[in-house]
Amino acid sequence: MTAPRFSVIIPVFNRPEEMNELFGSLVSQSYKNFEVVVVEDGSSIDCRSIVEKYRDKLHIQYFVKANSGPGPSRNFGFEKATGDYLVVFDSDCLLPATYFESVNKFLESSQVDAWGGPDRGHENFTTLQQAMAYTMSSFFTTGGIRGGRKMIGNYQPRSFNMGMSKETFNRTGGFRFDRFAEDIELSIRMKKLGLKVVLIQDAFVFHKRRATLGQFFQQVQSFGKGRALIGEVHTGEIKLVHWFPALFFIGIFIIPIVGLFKLNLAVVMGAAYLFYFLLIGFDCLFATGSVMVSLLSIPSALVQFTGYGLGFLTQKLKFLHTQSCWTSE
Repeated sequence: MTAPRFSVIIPVFNRPEEMNELFGSLVSQSYKNFEVVVVEDGSSIDCRSIVEKYRDKLHIQYFVKANSGPGPSRNFGFEKATGDYLVVFDSDCLLPATYFESVNKFLESSQVDAWGGPDRGHENFTTLQQAMAYTMSSFFTTGGIRGGRKMIGNYQPRSFNMGMSKETFNRTGGFRFDRFAEDIELSIRMKKLGLKVVLIQDAFVFHKRRATLGQFFQQVQSFGKGRALIGEVHTGEIKLVHWFPALFFIGIFIIPIVGLFKLNLAVVMGAAYLFYFLLIGFDCLFATGSVMVSLLSIPSALVQFTGYGLGFLTQKLKFLHTQSCWTSE
């Protein structure tokens, strides 16, 4: 049997409903030369029944292993894959029907080692999920670093939508972090090896995000921790844009204190925050055409910044504390 051109690797933990939707979008692909490698990462609620439902529609390999986190689970899937290219999606993603057609067309005309693509909201997502999709990809909230438009700095693919050649996996060894920024760490090592990593704009996915702001807070808090961990392993990889949510978080708590001594300055600072949130809301309205999504983009952005900033700061402080303990010994 001829090896498929693409192997889709999907680690999953207790999310059979999401896998059902993702499989449905894989079935609808206009380009069919791919296999699907599902890695059940120690789930207590597995997706075996969903896999069996799609056995006659997709070429699926299904594996069950002890929980280890998404990084090692993807590496496990890479080892089992038979395709020329290895593609990673999160279970909460949906693909447009032209995803693999767009990627294959790009690869036929360009020699690359790895790629990524943007994420978007979908009209069938809840209003809040659409707002979170906007704030996670907007220039005004992330600086465009997730591939939503022209990049600031070098592009780093994210594991919700990342592909690489099998040779690239062999050279890098795949993911080193268990979780928290494992995709960014891999992207940095690919760059250091001189590999060609690109953004394919047409290779976008619909990324569902979490169902509530509380769940979203926990998710972005882990992103902040992960970015701080990156700085501990790779010197120089913490940029000003990565500090911005932390400074934003600190600024919110500083305003009342400033107001006790310089009320005018506190008013100016508060006005700056208000202007920034209004800018996000109007940009979201322009981007989505939805008043409700634009209104929810403001609390979404607030949760995103505070969660990421708190995660980043706590991990930084933990690292500094560890360093001081080493120094004092």
